[in-house]
Amino acid sequence: MPAAPRRARESEPVITGGVEGNARLTASLAASLLLLLFLEGVTLLGVSAHLSLHVFLGLVLIPISLLKAGSVIWRFAKYYWGTAQYVRKGPPPILLRLLGPFVVVLSLTVLFSGLLLIVVAPSSMRDSLLFIHKVSFVFWFGAMAIHVLGHLGDTARGATLDWVGQKRRQVAGAGFRQVTEIASLALGIGLAIWVTPYATTYATHWISGGN
Repeated sequence: MPAAPRRARESEPVITGGVEGNARLTASLAASLLLLLFLEGVTLLGVSAHLSLHVFLGLVLIPISLLKAGSVIWRFAKYYWGTAQYVRKGPPPILLRLLGPFVVVLSLTVLFSGLLLIVVAPSSMRDSLLFIHKVSFVFWFGAMAIHVLGHLGDTARGATLDWVGQKRRQVAGAGFRQVTEIASLALGIGLAIWVTPYATTYATHWISGGN
């Protein structure tokens, strides 16, 4: 069990929106990720025919996944450091707390094993990376299903709050959060446009398992 948080401290600067701003950012990122992951899952129905799209979406997911992980880690750091408003809000249920690190590690393993596979891996490593990519996906899928169900209510309630007129103005820092999320998506698209052409180099190897 994690240690109890320190005695409550002063809140963070207004620009971040504090704990409510963090919750809004996390929910909005979660909704974006769910849409992207759904589209990525569709490509698995015919990955041999949609390999480039599969790679493209996987690359788009990287920056926004890192930002989502960062927003969650920020909340936990603030809670255990003892920032007053985070302590008052409290942590997620214990199952989701324990599952969270596995979701983060498995997500990054799936994404970066795929990136390494199509960009820098020598031929001798491709079979191992492809194996890691597939196996980590299986474990990730199970952990992610529980994670999504556990946070579905929070995501549904908070995903659009920073994007709706009157509600947007109720918590400071909405513009900052919007820019951050849009920038992560733009960075992912730029990365995908740059890297996806490399996927065709390894298409035969991915599909057939050849050398």
